[in-house]
Amino acid sequence: MAAKGRTFKICGCRDETGKRLGNRCPKLRRADGRWSTTHGTWNYQLELPPNSDGSRRGPLRRGGYASQDAAEAEMNQVKELLAIAADDAAVAVQIADLIVATVRATKQLPAAEEVRRKVRAGQDLSRSITVGEYLDQWLAGRKALRESTRRSYANHIHLYLKPHLGDIRLDRLRVADVDRMFEAIDELNELIVQARESGDPELRARVKGRRVVGAATKQRIRATLRSALNKAIKQRLIEINAAALAELPSGRAPKALVWTEERIAEWRKNLAVYTAEVNARRRRQWEADPNRAQGTQINRLDAYIGAPRPSPVMVWTPALTKRFLESAERHRLYALFHLIAFRGLRRGEACGLRWSDLDLTCGTATVRWQLTQVGAETIQGKPKSEAGEASISLDASTVKVLRAHRARQNAERLAAGDAWTETGFVFTTETGRPLVPNQVTDQFERLAMEAGLPPIRLHDLRHGAASFLLAAGYDMKVVQETLRLSSISIAADTYTSLLPQLGRQSAEDAAAVILNADPHQPTTPTGGQQVATLA
Repeated sequence: MAAKGRTFKICGCRDETGKRLGNRCPKLRRADGRWSTTHGTWNYQLELPPNSDGSRRGPLRRGGYASQDAAEAEMNQVKELLAIAADDAAVAVQIADLIVATVRATKQLPAAEEVRRKVRAGQDLSRSITVGEYLDQWLAGRKALRESTRRSYANHIHLYLKPHLGDIRLDRLRVADVDRMFEAIDELNELIVQARESGDPELRARVKGRRVVGAATKQRIRATLRSALNKAIKQRLIEINAAALAELPSGRAPKALVWTEERIAEWRKNLAVYTAEVNARRRRQWEADPNRAQGTQINRLDAYIGAPRPSPVMVWTPALTKRFLESAERHRLYALFHLIAFRGLRRGEACGLRWSDLDLTCGTATVRWQLTQVGAETIQGKPKSEAGEASISLDASTVKVLRAHRARQNAERLAAGDAWTETGFVFTTETGRPLVPNQVTDQFERLAMEAGLPPIRLHDLRHGAASFLLAAGYDMKVVQETLRLSSISIAADTYTSLLPQLGRQSAEDAAAVILNADPHQPTTPTGGQQVATLA
């Protein structure tokens, strides 16, 4: 049944007793009986469905309109809202409740399209879900996720999506909001670099535990939001996916490059220029505010890490890797670095390795766990992919290094006494506690710098293990299986850039066949020699 309503005109005039005249004021009409255009305002009154307990609800009265058409137009909007319920009495009560509450709070009517969408989705009309609330619900409902994927989603939600978008109503999230989030991430990136270069203790405290967010990570953050919003569209909570429409630079992984002598020389020049520029900027800061600046010289390690390099992914040659391992041999985590360099474990996999996963007699290691750092928290979980959970063979030198490490750990256990915590991990702190992955990276970078080597990331030791397999003549399939990559295409995309650099020796070997040949030998192949032909 259509809601009953009417429009009427009233004014604020009073009679001699002070009582409002309302619609009885003679000034409301002109002498010819038509409505006055200058006196009074138009109003409407509309009957609403009863309350949830069945009791009669008072009519909705709204006024202050300049014309009867304006009053009728809004009254028709209310009728449109009530019509959304169709024959569902319960929904009609909810819509009436929403109209009354919204008018009381905002002096406006609810948007009909928003109400229609909520009714279709079976949502509670009395509240609007925020982006943060929805993301929590969405993640909790993803029951079949691998633990590593769940951690990645949770990390994106906790560090980026909720802080920047969490308070926005889900149905009001716009592309501009997503763009502003990535602008804020870029600003934080600049602040992190500034803190590293300035040495300002206040700046360092503000960005402690945070790392620069690269293009690939931004793409993954957006992918998390896009996946959640796709589910919201299916639930009819929203109509557009703001994350899918936001534009970002390509997150394509950079190609790995080998540290050649030429690249090392160029990097050393860049390091000198970078250090001089940062120190000059620090001196200017110190001159402007001597109490704020933390010295006028950049920390040597900060300069080493911050100076530009040919590619974000750099690989040491076998000779450089050997120099690093020889320099780090006395470090208590030497065996961890050796294991990554020789067998290509990920940082988290090496940190999560347990003695029960090692068989040093047979020379095998089973990768079943990894330690991942999310902000300041270290989380234990399964490897990155199903392919990552596998047994790998250990070469004799790695077995020897691990046996020596076990002896070192036993000595630390005796020295710690009651302070030792038995966790079963292969690599631990001096008291047996699990390692903090970011601290392992920090130690690696310092060791590399002290060894006088060009910089690489700890993860690039894993890339180095792949490059050595390629240099030894093994194909991409072997690289995929050894590094436990989920597909051979990942191996090809990541390591094809290394092939031309690693192919120099094969070119020299092929040339040597000609240069070392005896020109006086017979030209006809003999003794089982094979002639290669090109199709």
